[in-house]
Amino acid sequence: MARFTLPRDLYHGPNALEALKTLPGKRAMICVGGGSMKRFGFLDRAEAYLKEAGMEVALFEGIEPDPSVETVMKGAAAMEEFQPDWIVAIGGGSPIDAAKAMWIKYEYPDITFEDMCKVFGIPPLRRKAHFCAISSTSGTATEVTAFSIITDYAKGIKYPIADFEITPDVAIVDPELAHTMPKKLVAHTGMDAMTHAIEAYVSTANCDFTDPLALHAIEMIQEDLVGSYNGDMAKRDAMHNAQCLAGMAFSNALLGIVHSMAHKTGAAFADYGAHIIHGAANAMYLPKVIAFNAKDPTAKKRYGVIADKMHLGGENDDEKVALLIKYLRGMNDDLNIPHCIGQYGPDSYPCEKGFVPEEVFLERLPEIAKNAIGDACTGSNPRQPSQEEMEKLLKCCYYDTEVDF
Repeated sequence: MARFTLPRDLYHGPNALEALKTLPGKRAMICVGGGSMKRFGFLDRAEAYLKEAGMEVALFEGIEPDPSVETVMKGAAAMEEFQPDWIVAIGGGSPIDAAKAMWIKYEYPDITFEDMCKVFGIPPLRRKAHFCAISSTSGTATEVTAFSIITDYAKGIKYPIADFEITPDVAIVDPELAHTMPKKLVAHTGMDAMTHAIEAYVSTANCDFTDPLALHAIEMIQEDLVGSYNGDMAKRDAMHNAQCLAGMAFSNALLGIVHSMAHKTGAAFADYGAHIIHGAANAMYLPKVIAFNAKDPTAKKRYGVIADKMHLGGENDDEKVALLIKYLRGMNDDLNIPHCIGQYGPDSYPCEKGFVPEEVFLERLPEIAKNAIGDACTGSNPRQPSQEEMEKLLKCCYYDTEVDF
């Protein structure tokens, strides 16, 4: 038996934020990030709409990018004090992901972070609060997914929390919020969405309910991402919908080792002054993983279907896979994303020599590979890598060399 779960209500299109006026409750806590939602007036509007609904409102502000376990615990303590019956998270993936984890801890004060990370092991929520997610970026789709990514900085590892319990009750996908994204964020979140859709389509958990969502998202992202990056706001609006469709697909079909590798490399070199930003990591690793997975006949056939949907040409599946890889690398060029870790600068832009020194990468490689294999996303990848294969694959992602194994 398989399961397909989405938020009960999804409000989309212009002025969708006004749906907050309809939420029934007494107390709402708004969880928000570093300031863009306040700066552009969306936080004030959200607060006003909730008050119009008759609720008392408290704010938990300042959730950092790649939120930490410590932030989760602080937020849960604030919720315990305020006792909200609605948790409203507004912003990019980080505040929404953090708020999901806070929600678990608020409902179960004795639960440990380690317990939260047990895949599909979270006890029933909604005993104290319901959850509304409002996305301002067009990539993570956490407003419709059963996932949250929290970073343990002591270990330098990003941990996915995965459970249908943390699928939001209400998602608000208002395109106006996405107009505030800086160009670099458009690129990274957009390629995160493309990775979600492609990995969902070739996942071993794909099904008739997820395939149409994944394929339509891929078509839309191909059509709209580069234009959105270059300032076309109609395409920006379309991307906000496309990323949400990709999220619906992967929340139910799961992901693969592009995400496993991105989770385990993202903070692995933080002591050298930067993170490998999640969406950029996905963009760099996706072409390599497609080449690796295409050794599996079923995956190769599915990549061929994707190439056909994108009208890339090719006489057979081998040619179609090669054309898909070439096209995705071209998108990275158009979006100013590097092709490999070795050329990934501290500002995330391509450079001759990246911020991760070769000797440091090679020294940490066995541990990173081991952690990637153990990641929650690996199990649904169409080809299961050994430790040796994962190390070789990560080396290809460092040096931008061909995957021939």
